[in-house]
Order: sequence, then C-alpha cells, then structure tokens
Amino acid sequence: MTVATDLKGGGVERAALRLAAGWIAAGRRVTLVAGSLDGPLATELPDGIETLVLGRASIRRLFELPRIVRRLAPDLLFIPGNHYTSVAAWTRLRLGRRCPPIVGKVSNAPVRVDHGALVAAGHRAWLDLHRRFLDRAVAMTDATARQSEELMAMPGRVAVIPNPPARAIAGAPLPPLPSGRFVLGVGRLVPQKRWDRLIAALPRLSDPTVSLLILGEGERRAELEAQLAALGLQNRVFLPGNAADPLPVMARAEVMALVSDFEGVPGVLHEALSVGTPVVATRSTLAIDEILTDPALGTAVPLDDPDALVAALETWLRSDAIRPTAVPPPGTDSAVRYLQLFDQLVG
Repeated sequence: MTVATDLKGGGVERAALRLAAGWIAAGRRVTLVAGSLDGPLATELPDGIETLVLGRASIRRLFELPRIVRRLAPDLLFIPGNHYTSVAAWTRLRLGRRCPPIVGKVSNAPVRVDHGALVAAGHRAWLDLHRRFLDRAVAMTDATARQSEELMAMPGRVAVIPNPPARAIAGAPLPPLPSGRFVLGVGRLVPQKRWDRLIAALPRLSDPTVSLLILGEGERRAELEAQLAALGLQNRVFLPGNAADPLPVMARAEVMALVSDFEGVPGVLHEALSVGTPVVATRSTLAIDEILTDPALGTAVPLDDPDALVAALETWLRSDAIRPTAVPPPGTDSAVRYLQLFDQLVG
C-alpha cells in the first residue's frame, strides 16, 4: 500500500507510479490510497493498480490511513517521500504492533537552506524520530544515504535504490515550444524551485533571441508572471504548465537548468542527460556532484551566485558547445530491488 495527496504532477508521485507499475508487472498487488486522483498523472496510473480515494486532496485526509490499514491489512506500507512521513508516524502510533512494516523514501533534502535556526532544530528533532516509525528508509544515492543514516540515526537501515527512469510516452502531446533556441526548466512552480533566479538571468544573456521555457504548475505562477511583466520578458519566457512527457522537449533544449534552493536527487537531471542535453544546476543537494561526474555533462553553480549562473548558461549556449553523449539513467532494476527489500521485511 502506498499514498498520494493527488496526481497533480510532483516527481514523488510520478516515481511512485513507475515503481507500482513494476511491482504489478512482478505479480504483486498494489493499493494506492489518495486524497484525489485528479491531475495530469492520472494518465500514468498503471493497469491493475487498486485505488482508494478519500475525496479531498489534502494531507490531512491521509491521516485516515490507520483505519484503512486495519480494514485492508496490507503486508507493507511504502511512503514515497518526505512530505508523507507524518502519515507514517501517525499510522505507527495508532496501530502499534499491529502496524505492518513501513518503508519510507528520502525524496528531498534532509537539510534545507530555507530553514532558520529554530525551524532547523525542530526539523532535526523530527528526523531523529524517523527511526521509531520507519523500519527502513531508501535513499537514491550513496551520499544522500550516508546523510540520511546520520540525521535519522538509522545506521544500516537506509538502502540505496535510485528512482526508476522516465519512459517516453507514445502519443503524448508536445507543449507549445519557442520558435528558436531555448533554455528549459522542468519542475513545479513552488518556492523551493526558485525559478525567479532563472528568469532574472535571462536578460543578462548575450544572445537576446534565446527564450526560456518552464514546464510545471504551482502556487508561484502569479508571482513569476508579475516578474516577467516587470522585466518585460513576456515574449521570451513561456509557462505552458505541465507536460505529459518532457523528454522530447528536453531533447530540443540547448540546456536544461535546475536552480532550486534544495532538492533530494533531481530526476530531471538524469532525464536531460539521458537525451544528451547538458544541465546547469545549483548545488541544492549532495547528489549534484554524483550526477555531474564529468564537466562534459554540465555545470554546478553556488546557490546564490547570479554571475556564476549566467556564466554557466553562456558556456552551454555557445555555438561551439559540444552536447554530451547520452547517459543511460540509473534505476532500470529499481522495482525489483524494492521488492527484495520488502520481502525481507515481511518475511
């Protein structure tokens, strides 16, 4: 059994659906408990998945999970990301020894730069509690696993399993694309992603014909649109919303940029590199250096260094820039590796 607030397009939920498809293909029964099944990811629900819809897209509705677990008696609970671990804690508290094993995935940075001292201390205390309600955690790279083991005090209980790779979706419509060269961003329009940084960099580029396309939707749309108006960039920056399959767009971009304050292991970087598109990324996670293992793949820049961001973009926008050779993404066997972990715990 796994959970989701809704299917509006987050990377956590998309990865969970890919894993569920692999588990079903391996003959396992998978139940998704969701506040709502509304959203673009509804088209990616795998055949054979069982769903239980609570009627409202709210994390609070998922706190009904203990009652559902009592009734359906799943063998194991998979918590697909940091956002949902409070639901895991509540379920363990309510069910005690009757609770099935719980595996939680570390989907976002355990240490966040947007936290002040007081919030950071509270978050650190919360992470330390995870060892009490998670049987195992899963991180996506070695570095994030080591960090998670330390912060959650779970030595030997954090497995390393990457997310399953994105697959091309046959017949998926392309969003409207700029007519010329463009920089691409892919991700929700939320504070964490800091798309304002990328928008601010655009008028500083030496080529005024380069456009910016950001695929995603979220609460910051109005603020970003106001920024575009203030900078006079409405004709160079495009926000078409979510894309069912961003891979063909990535392949057409000159460079893909991720300028977040914090991340877990950003799958969009693997996706861009899998189609031979270079990336520029802020050092938002320890995993950046694990992904950009060669300067030929892209450039990592400090979080708050506008000059470094512009310089990195200019490097990959040069006419003589050499695009990287496509890098096969990790995780082709991730669904199987998760099942091996699950079977050990259930056994």
